[in-house]
Amino acid sequence: MNDQAANRFDFEIAEQGTKISNALNMLRMQQYPPDARKGLRKFQIAEVADLIGVTQSHLRQLHTEGKGPEVETIAGRRYYTASQMLELRDYLEANKKSDKRFYVPRRKEGEPLQVISVVNFKGGSGKTTTAAHLAQYLALTGHRVLAIDLDPQASLTSMFGIQPELDETASLYEALRFDDERKPIAEIIQKTNVPNLNIVPANLVLQEYEYDVPLAISGKKGQQGRLFHMRIVNALKEVDSDYDVVIIDCPPQLGYLTITALMASTGILITIHPQMLDIMSMSQFLTMLGGILTSIAEVGAEIRVKWFRYLITRFEPTDIPQAQMVGFMQSMFAQNMLNCHVLKSTAISDASIRKQTLYEVDRTDFVRATYDRAMESLNASNAEIADIIHSSWGRR
Repeated sequence: MNDQAANRFDFEIAEQGTKISNALNMLRMQQYPPDARKGLRKFQIAEVADLIGVTQSHLRQLHTEGKGPEVETIAGRRYYTASQMLELRDYLEANKKSDKRFYVPRRKEGEPLQVISVVNFKGGSGKTTTAAHLAQYLALTGHRVLAIDLDPQASLTSMFGIQPELDETASLYEALRFDDERKPIAEIIQKTNVPNLNIVPANLVLQEYEYDVPLAISGKKGQQGRLFHMRIVNALKEVDSDYDVVIIDCPPQLGYLTITALMASTGILITIHPQMLDIMSMSQFLTMLGGILTSIAEVGAEIRVKWFRYLITRFEPTDIPQAQMVGFMQSMFAQNMLNCHVLKSTAISDASIRKQTLYEVDRTDFVRATYDRAMESLNASNAEIADIIHSSWGRR
């Protein structure tokens, strides 16, 4: 192929990328008019009771007595916005009769910021879907959450309705870079459609960090380069008091971005699709990860990780080979396995096609039994992770 033909081929690839981007933006405008920004549905009383941890009858009684936020009633059913759920939490917290209940589970003085990295070496494990649902669940249950998309492919960013190549979105790279153009992380953070949940978006420029670190180590910025693993730690210090939990969606590779995220993490969540090839890939990932963390610890770096868990995703209980893989893992790592698994569900996959989570779509858009099974598995696994977070704060 001559240079002229190669140039035409390069142009064609770039042109097709632009066409896809424009088509996706058109779909986004149609789905989220008038400004292409995502909204959030209202929640029925059963969902609200489950997320807050009270009975439906208690919520009805509060409404009858005129206590708590004034909510919309349609055909005899009460609907709460996410903001009204937060108001309701504040009311219940202010009027609770026991100090053992936490209707507003924000961390107290002396309780450290929890940073959870969601990782896997192999694509297709449900890593981004897990990060999105976990971040939204924690926000809807009263935590102040910051989601960080650390994958240059920006899948999590897209899930929150942001198209980085069109929205001129800055990424965490701006807070990690080694030159004088570094920005405070607060200037990069954006609000999402879920109250209490903000996001640091991703874009392709994030990949520059993989090239910057070795140059910083070998160049004039040697000290900064050798301490590259502290850059997310230091960036988060600037907003430490604003959040309870940080969820980091890591790229599916063990590069400098992932290592920097893991060194800032207090918890690691490893998503696993229970098939042999995925288990084999995870074995290689863990071997490499353990070696890198050991090397970093040997030079005096602080390992902040207090816990790690395996989360089984896209699980089909009736699939015998999958059940065998789960049993295989439980026989070896029972103490590090989450008890709850996320089921494979057309409800979750269909929602993701719309760039939505199950917390954003309406139950009536699906076969109710399918939706309920998927939501039950998500809530159970997310609640288990929330319990680990609270245990890290010394709560029961």
